[in-house]
Amino acid sequence: MRYPVTHRQTLQTALAVAALASVALAGCNNKHGNTAAARAAGTSAASIPTQSVAALTPMTVTTVDLGHSVGDDNRVEAPTTDFATADTIHASVASAGDIASTLTAKWMFQDGQTVATTTKSVAGGSQVTDFSISKPDGWPPGNYTLEVQKNGATVQTREFEVK
Repeated sequence: MRYPVTHRQTLQTALAVAALASVALAGCNNKHGNTAAARAAGTSAASIPTQSVAALTPMTVTTVDLGHSVGDDNRVEAPTTDFATADTIHASVASAGDIASTLTAKWMFQDGQTVATTTKSVAGGSQVTDFSISKPDGWPPGNYTLEVQKNGATVQTREFEVK
């Protein structure tokens, strides 16, 4: 005797098939060693051999230092918040996390007027990115703010003064 298929049984079967398909897709590697999840995150599973793709962490900005110069490692050599009108101002932005992101340095004068904006693509992993600004005819004295943004959202700010 055949029993009629109910809507509930059809829905349960469809959900089971969808769950199995997503597990199979997530575990599938293409010929370049990238899983579907890694491709969606913008990275390669082969570049993270000790972690599962599901354990990828988003990038976070860990520190922001301002200074007059940076070393070969892009780190500010002597952090300060005081600058002269003729100085080049550097910001070392340290980040960590597995997923590449876009970082932006937005430099603003005391009334909130944007004086410069620079955007850089930053690879996953521990990185230090240098952002710098200069003004050949000199910065007006006053208070300034640096906003560091990740993918368009402000994640850290630093205030500094030009004397």
